[in-house]
Amino acid sequence: MVIGADFLPRLCSALVLGPLVLVLAWLGGWPFAVLLAAIAVLVWREWAVMSGLAPSVPALALGGAAILTAMAALASGAAPAGLVALILGLAAVALVARPRCWALSGLLYAAVAGLAPLLLRGDPQIGLAAIFWLIAVVWATDIAAYFCGRLLGGPRLWPRVSPNKTWSGAIGGALFGTLAGVLVARAFGVEATLGLALVSLVASAVSQGGDLFESAMKRHFHVKDSGALIPGHGGLMDRLDGLIAAAAFAVLVGLARNPLAVGQGLLLW
Repeated sequence: MVIGADFLPRLCSALVLGPLVLVLAWLGGWPFAVLLAAIAVLVWREWAVMSGLAPSVPALALGGAAILTAMAALASGAAPAGLVALILGLAAVALVARPRCWALSGLLYAAVAGLAPLLLRGDPQIGLAAIFWLIAVVWATDIAAYFCGRLLGGPRLWPRVSPNKTWSGAIGGALFGTLAGVLVARAFGVEATLGLALVSLVASAVSQGGDLFESAMKRHFHVKDSGALIPGHGGLMDRLDGLIAAAAFAVLVGLARNPLAVGQGLLLW
């Protein structure tokens, strides 16, 4: 097995940031909300810089204010007010920033990065299980895809978009991501049903799709990384692309099945 040159910095970054994320996710409440707000604003900045939004300062300020207001409202239990704030922010950014399509899609993407995990964690009964399920699926998928791809090799998954990804990595990531999701949910007392396994499998696949989406975006804008914030990974978008996609999927499933308790709608089958 050939280990990439970026393995050591990636490992060091994970050993520093991973425990911090887990502790704040466990605490929930305002500590976790503040972390997510910082992530969302930084993702918005990376998207704006990568896509060349102009004028950059007004776009960043309006979008950042909308994200922070929406998240503060959600954390305070005023979700409708948060939705209104986000809609107004989208309207303001659409009026100011160009190119408009990239501005609107970027603001929505950044908002999902903060709001979706906060919604999952906010479930009054199994929010902790839901957020740890999400983390387990995404992290296990990412790690297993990396090592299975390096160990087994084989045909490339989508060489035009991401030349290093293989089908063996994708399949291995999906299998281990599904297993991790079921085991972590079970550790929190959630029954290991077929529905839970299937939603874990799809979330793992969506996570890998989010990774490919960000790779395609970087190729479109001719950049190697979304930023240089995290050694071995690049920017936050490079590290969180899969989690953002999986979180969006998880919230959509949870809302569709139980709008009043997203975590229960997601995990209880």
